[in-house]
Amino acid sequence: MHNFETIFQNPILSTSLLACFSAQGLKAIIELFRNGPVNLRYLVTTGGMPSSHSALVGALATGVGLTVGWNSPEFAIASLFAVVVMYDAAGVRQAAGTQAKILNQILDEFFHDGHHLNQERLKELLGHTPFQVFAGLAWGVGISVLALPVF
Repeated sequence: MHNFETIFQNPILSTSLLACFSAQGLKAIIELFRNGPVNLRYLVTTGGMPSSHSALVGALATGVGLTVGWNSPEFAIASLFAVVVMYDAAGVRQAAGTQAKILNQILDEFFHDGHHLNQERLKELLGHTPFQVFAGLAWGVGISVLALPVF
């Protein structure tokens, strides 16, 4: 059990999680200003501004670079992992969200005359725009640079 407790004493992990969760909170605040009433679903959903996945991996790579060194193999691994996650968020998941939106529109038009579809609508907000990914990355890097010395 002692080894499990030391996981939470890892400053890079703590900083990365702080970046992720604070980006999710920021996402809810931004939606509050955009659309009015607080929607707590933004605290746990994917998509939106900023990308919490990008914040997480940006803080992770920055934390590794600051702690272990910018020319270390660990930084290379963390950086490449970050690129894959951010590419997925802005590329693959964004495309899947666009396809879901189109499919939902087709189904709405097809079943507009009272027919019923026994299926939930597809989730449309899956990925991020490149700007949302960049904003999440910047948030994560900033959190890591500011918070890592504290942990």
